Amino acid sequence: MRRMTPRIHVGVGGWTFEPWRDNFYPQGLAHAKELQYASRQLTAIEVNGTFYSTFKPATFARWRDETPEGFVFSLKAHRFTTHRRVLASAAEGVQRFVGSGLAELGDKLGPLLWQLMPTTAFHAEDLDAFLRLLPREVQGRPLRHVLDVRHPSFATEAYLELLARHGCTTVYTDSEKFPSIPHARSELAYLRLMRSEAEVPTGYRPQALAPWVQGAKEWVGMGEGREAFVFFINGAKERAPAAAMEYLKQLRA
Repeated sequence: MRRMTPRIHVGVGGWTFEPWRDNFYPQGLAHAKELQYASRQLTAIEVNGTFYSTFKPATFARWRDETPEGFVFSLKAHRFTTHRRVLASAAEGVQRFVGSGLAELGDKLGPLLWQLMPTTAFHAEDLDAFLRLLPREVQGRPLRHVLDVRHPSFATEAYLELLARHGCTTVYTDSEKFPSIPHARSELAYLRLMRSEAEVPTGYRPQALAPWVQGAKEWVGMGEGREAFVFFINGAKERAPAAAMEYLKQLRA
């Protein structure tokens, strides 16, 4: 399956989830073949494993080689970089994560997602210092940074001004638990859709997805350099692949 709108990337979180063995992967597919299969049904994956573990360069290289041309990985930064009281103290963790070998993904390296704790409130000085720690490239490859904030205090113009100053963007979500903050000044849109329903075969009813599809199309159509990532995360996670494929179906229509 190739995407029809190259600047809109659609996928799920990870590729290893036992319920997907029953409703997404072909019966009897070897676990070692799951990434190869998933990457040919979807056009992107948000890697959650990098939040909990450190991977070797050879692992990133293997992911690169197992996936088709045009596929993109978004990597969630290790929790030790963001799950701390003072974000400005994360320099060593940021360097360790960025230097862990993720450049091996080559052209398949997508945005880096920095997920803050739900208890982390907006403090401009600390956040500014943290954003200054985020490198703009690794081994000559440009990096794009996305913040996933969980505290309502981030819903402020001062937050958006800091993002614009540092060339970063913020997650937009349909979750009722976390703030959804539009950032019109960014060329990158990063959507995490978190309300899949178990009783709906496609996770979201088609008519509920339609506005999200149209919104992404309009977003990338507003500028030559604009790009959108759409990930189906949480909710009824067993339905996430079906939701992503329904989204892609509407995107191709």
